[in-house]
Amino acid sequence: MAVTNEQYVIEAVSLTKIFADWWGRSRVVAVNNVDLKVRNNQVFGLLGPNGSGKTTMLKMLLGLLHPTKGRAFILGGDSKDTRITSQIGFLPEESYLYPYLNARETLDFYGRLFGLNSKVRKARIDVLLDMVGLSGMASRPIGTFSKGMARRIGLAQALINDPKLLILDEPTSGLDPIGTRQIKDLIVELARRGKTVLLSSHLLADAEEVCDRVAILYGGIVQKEGKIEELLEQKDKTQITSTVLSERTLEQIRRIVEKDGGEIEIKPPMQKLESYFIDIVNQAQKAKKYTSGAVNTFDASDAQRAAAMSNVLDKLVAAKVDAQKLEKVEAPAVVETEKTGADLNVINQLAQGSEIQMPEPVEPVKKPENIHVQDEIKKNILDELTKSEENKNE
Repeated sequence: MAVTNEQYVIEAVSLTKIFADWWGRSRVVAVNNVDLKVRNNQVFGLLGPNGSGKTTMLKMLLGLLHPTKGRAFILGGDSKDTRITSQIGFLPEESYLYPYLNARETLDFYGRLFGLNSKVRKARIDVLLDMVGLSGMASRPIGTFSKGMARRIGLAQALINDPKLLILDEPTSGLDPIGTRQIKDLIVELARRGKTVLLSSHLLADAEEVCDRVAILYGGIVQKEGKIEELLEQKDKTQITSTVLSERTLEQIRRIVEKDGGEIEIKPPMQKLESYFIDIVNQAQKAKKYTSGAVNTFDASDAQRAAAMSNVLDKLVAAKVDAQKLEKVEAPAVVETEKTGADLNVINQLAQGSEIQMPEPVEPVKKPENIHVQDEIKKNILDELTKSEENKNE
């Protein structure tokens, strides 16, 4: 069964999950009759407090949990289909990584699971390690990483297959402000390139910056859903942003507003703590201050960060394209000569569309009689040795 409307990358219908106790009695209604539609090339936020059903919802969409009721469609099909899952990148809330593998081996392992050839894997691993700021620690075992550094590797593995749909469960959990900013920049750039992103988070400021549309869950039920600007717009207030004004001008503005019966508060705008923090860290990095942690590879300005992130994704896509071209050049133009006569005969019959004539079964090779004689001799020798040991014991 396929999705009725192809413009939806994700479509959930009456999705419900009830966890039962040992006796099969319903105990916890984690998700209750949720309808959800995520359009192509959209960043959709699934928001809510802890225990509101966000992670359960994601697991049902991915086929990791079987819904009690309802149905979910991903990329026009069932998420249990490997042709669908190969186009999905998933970052779980907790990254379960092998502690004895280093960062490069971890990404290589996931690249192999997706069937990427060695050239694509190597090119993408180098780019991804640089993107998440861990290229200098590529040989360190994952078990020695902090939570934030392991989170960065988890994000890199979610991107190793260049997915059409990226599902992120608490993507900024455990990350420092620089890592958080990088993930937000990445999400924005992926959406600009036509990808679809579904993210679950309880950090509302992060979702506000990157999401086109959000659904707020509470008690497993969607309480509100809509576009960010529509939900957050305060229609009873007006905001004016200007360059620095003189006291005389400000006083005139106050009199005009008060004469019109309005209230006014005038104060200088505040810089966001995140941007201030990143500025300080960038200054330390430019001064070559030592650190054993992750390194920010992007500049602080919005334009430079966007350009750097776009360049990273260009390299990821180019790695796949270059490898495909190389495979076409190296592909053999003739049938392998190692094929037997019977194999070639079957291939030729397939090409001609005729009925396949299977070769006659080969009679099993009979053992020469002298082999039976040799076996009998060996048995007699062993019997004699056994008897000799028994005589010694007596």
